[in-house]
Amino acid sequence: MSERTGRPGSLLESVKGPRDLKLLGAAELPRLAAEIRDLLVSATARTGGHLGPNLGVVELTIALHRVFDSPRDRILWDTGHQAYVHKMLTGRAGLFDTLRQEGGLSGYPSQTESEHDIVENSHASTALSYADGLAKAYKVRRESDRTVVAVIGDGALTGGMAWEALNNIAAHRDLPLIIVVNDNGRSYSPTIGGLASHLASLRATQRYEDVLEFVKDNLAKVPVVGPPVYDALHGVKKGIKDVLAPQVMFEDLGLKYIGLVDGHDEQAVEAALRKARGFRRPVIVHVLTKKGFGYSFAENHDEDCFHSPTPFDPLTGEEKPKPHGWTNVFSQEIVRLGAERQDIVAITAAMLGPTGLIPFSEAYPDRLYDVGIAEQHALTSAAGLALGGLHPVVALYSTFLNRAFDQLLMDVALHRLPVTVVLDRAGVTGDDGASHNGMWDLSILQVVPGLSIAVPRDEPRLRELLAEAVRVDDGPTVIRYPKGPVTAEIEAVGQLGGMDVLRAGDPDAGDPDVLIVSVGPMAEMCLEAAALLDAQGISTTVVDPRWVKPLDEALVPAAGAHKLVVVVEDSGRVGGVGDAVARMLRDADVDVPVRTYGIPQRFLDHAKRAKILSEIGLTSQDIAREITEAVAKRSAALESHPAR
Repeated sequence: MSERTGRPGSLLESVKGPRDLKLLGAAELPRLAAEIRDLLVSATARTGGHLGPNLGVVELTIALHRVFDSPRDRILWDTGHQAYVHKMLTGRAGLFDTLRQEGGLSGYPSQTESEHDIVENSHASTALSYADGLAKAYKVRRESDRTVVAVIGDGALTGGMAWEALNNIAAHRDLPLIIVVNDNGRSYSPTIGGLASHLASLRATQRYEDVLEFVKDNLAKVPVVGPPVYDALHGVKKGIKDVLAPQVMFEDLGLKYIGLVDGHDEQAVEAALRKARGFRRPVIVHVLTKKGFGYSFAENHDEDCFHSPTPFDPLTGEEKPKPHGWTNVFSQEIVRLGAERQDIVAITAAMLGPTGLIPFSEAYPDRLYDVGIAEQHALTSAAGLALGGLHPVVALYSTFLNRAFDQLLMDVALHRLPVTVVLDRAGVTGDDGASHNGMWDLSILQVVPGLSIAVPRDEPRLRELLAEAVRVDDGPTVIRYPKGPVTAEIEAVGQLGGMDVLRAGDPDAGDPDVLIVSVGPMAEMCLEAAALLDAQGISTTVVDPRWVKPLDEALVPAAGAHKLVVVVEDSGRVGGVGDAVARMLRDADVDVPVRTYGIPQRFLDHAKRAKILSEIGLTSQDIAREITEAVAKRSAALESHPAR
C-alpha cells in the first residue's frame, strides 16, 4: 500500500509514529483526540466498520503509545476491532479512506501492514494468552527491558479463555505484563453475566480510590503519628476494598490492581500506565470508557452504540437502507416457530442483534439466553437445555463455531441431543477478512456422527429447512447461510429422492453429460453455468440436495447416469460436500469422476464478496469453461481408448 497524504495542517498528520506522539505537549492532546474522532466518523461513514469501540479508546490508545515504546514493547488488542486508533498513531492515518477495501487497511491488526501489529486477533478472548506467551519468551531470552501490554475489553473478558490465561499469568509474578481492562460495559450490546455485574459494581465504587487518597494525603501531614497510622490503615486495605470496591477478585489471583481510571482523561490514563510499568510484574489497569464517546449518534444508539455500522450519513447518523437479508428471514421464522413451540429456546454469544435474535428476545424474553463471548459454553449449555426437554437454537457466525467444535462433538452429538445450530455469514464474507470467512464449517462438521446439515438456496428453503431442523429430536442439526441479501426464489422443476431438481437434462439428447450438485445459495450461479453449457451442446442436470449431511442415497444412481459429477459449494474444498459426494460414489462403486468447485484452502484477503468469488474462480463463466474443458478431455480419452 502506498502512503497517502492526510489533511494539511492537521495535528494527526504530523504523527507518523509513536515517537512523534511523544513529542506533543499535554495541551495538544485533546485537539489530536478530536481529529482522530473526526477521521473515525468520516472513514467509517464511507466504508462501514467498527466505529463505536474505537471512539471509546481514543485517549486510551494515545496514552498507551506515549507510555510504551512500540514495537519494542508489544501491544495486543482484544478484540482487534478496537485497533483503528492504534493504526492511525502508527503511521496509517493517511490510508483510512481504504479501510476494509480491497488492497487497503484491514479492519483488524495485520502483520502485513505494520510491525506494530502483533497478531490478527479478531476472535475474542485470545490476547491474554498471546501476552502470557510473549512475556515468558522475553524472560527466557533475558530481554528484561521489554513490556507486554494486552488491552482486553468490549466484552472479551466474558470469554473463558481469557480467564484460563489470567490464571496462568498470576502464577508468574515476575513477568512485566500489563493487562488493560477497557471496561465499556458492552460487547456488541450491553455485556451480560456475573463478570459484567462485577465490573459494573467496580464502576460504581470510585469512592474507594478517593477515600484512600484523601487519607494518605492528610495523614502524611501529621508529624510523628501520621505515617504509622497510614501504614496501619494500609494494612487493612484489603478489608476496605471488600467493603468499597470488590476488585479483590483480581488481587486474589495475585494480580496487582490499579483503578478505576477515567478512560477519557488521557493524563490520568498515562499516569496509571506509567505506575503499572514500574511494577515489572503482572498488573491490571482498570479503565472506564464509554463506547461511541464523542459522537452523539453512537453514544445514544441503544442497540450497539454503532458497534459496526454499514455506511451512514455522518451528519444524521442514518445508515443506508439494508436489503432484505438471510438474517432477516431467520429472525422472522424463529419468532414464528417460537409461537408454535413453547420448547424452543434461543442462545446467542453476545450477538443478539447481528444474528437476528432481537425480535425473539422481545417476544419471548424468558426463552433467550445471551452467554457473552463464550461459544464453548453456549453449546454445552444448549446440551443441558436439551437434556432438560427443550429444543435450543444456537445462533452464531460460522467462523465462531470453530471455537466450540469439541462441545458440539462430545457434549451435543455424543448424546444425540436435539440442538439446532444456525450459522450466519457462512462462506465468503469479504470485508472483515481472513478470520471472518465462514469457510470451515462444512469441512469440520463432516466428521461429527449423527449430525445433519441443511443449506438453503433461497428464502422459502430457509424457512422450510429451519422448520425441519427443529423437528429433529434424535440428534443435532445445523443450518448455514451467507452474509448479505437473500437470493431470489428458485423453484424446483422436479424431485429426486429428497433433493430438488432445479434443471433437468434434455431428454431428446440422450443421457445428460453433467450432474451439477449445487450447494445452497450457489444455485443461481450453477443454473447460469448450466445455461452456458447448454449453449455448448453439453446437457446438464442441476440438483440441490437441501440436506448435505447425510447425503441423499438417490444421488448414487443419478451420478451413475452422467459422465461427470460437479459439486459447487461456498466453503473450503478440502473435506467439504464435494469430498463427501466423491466418497459416497466410491463406496457405491460408481466410477464417475467428481470435480469440486469451492474455496481454496488458504486465508483470503479482505475484499467485496463478488470480487473474492471471481478471484477464486467461483463464477458461472469460470465453472462453465472448466466443465467444458473437462468434458472435452474425457470425450477425447474415451474415443482413443483401445476398447473402442
